[in-house]
Amino acid sequence: MHESDLNQYLNELTSMWRIRHFEEHVAQLRADNLIAGSVHLCNGQEAIYVGTCAALDLRRDAVFPTYRGHGWAIACGTPLDALFAELLGRAGGVNGGRGGSAYLSAPDHGLYGENSIVGAGAPIAAGAALAATFDGSGRITVAAFGEGAMNQGSVHEALNFAAVYQLPVLFIVENNRYSELTPIASMVRSDRLYSRASGYGMRGVRIDGNDIDTVRETAIQAAAHTRSGGGPVLIEAMTQRLVGHYFGDAQLYRPDGEVEQAREDEPIARLTRLLAARGVAQAELDAIRDAAHQEVAEAAKRALAAPLADPSTIEEHMYA
Repeated sequence: MHESDLNQYLNELTSMWRIRHFEEHVAQLRADNLIAGSVHLCNGQEAIYVGTCAALDLRRDAVFPTYRGHGWAIACGTPLDALFAELLGRAGGVNGGRGGSAYLSAPDHGLYGENSIVGAGAPIAAGAALAATFDGSGRITVAAFGEGAMNQGSVHEALNFAAVYQLPVLFIVENNRYSELTPIASMVRSDRLYSRASGYGMRGVRIDGNDIDTVRETAIQAAAHTRSGGGPVLIEAMTQRLVGHYFGDAQLYRPDGEVEQAREDEPIARLTRLLAARGVAQAELDAIRDAAHQEVAEAAKRALAAPLADPSTIEEHMYA
């Protein structure tokens, strides 16, 4: 393996472990009632975020994730301390403790806000892409949402609008096979969602969302296509989540053995096996995992020690 390729893989593995450990810490903090409100975790979907962000210039490009957005935030480079602080309602959070798990944003790092309205980020991303056609920034935008959101009218309108105006936007469908608690195959006649792209007159592709190489290369090609004026691209990234749709979801709707099989196929396990097969020592792989765990744990500890947000400021930054 060429040294540059090896370093890229190791960096990607580090990023994915950072996301995984962050989500594991969030789950424990929520269980301890230190995080309030709804929490949606992305364990098992890390390659989508890391691979896509490798294709972006986050000094100008903009990412609009759904409410399952912690992984996107970390892949965009948002500091862990400030992310934990946000979820914990601390004043040092990326939004001063106002956004919490489902509404955080970090525009300084290219993350322009989660949205708990299913599919609502798609038209917002299309609007930001439209603005890019006027402001000369060369910006492209990413709208990320689950497969269930493909049945929302707002997503249909965003796809059609982006195609008509050839907007520089990537639509990333994180297809983890369950729309909340219902298999996507039970909700649509054809579950090959990428094929809808042709009806809008745009490119569409289905990929293995657990393979970091595939995600990265597909995103690079799609970003180059849309940035050069080729119009929007719809990428359906197939994956599985290793946890429930929401914190506390017992996942009784999932067949026996499905989660266990998903753990064999998830992106961290796959990249670890690939690196081991190419000669990377197990001790080095373990060190990457442990270093990411320590980094996340220390960030959580610092956030917990930070002061809570001042309730008297609750009306600040509000507009009507």
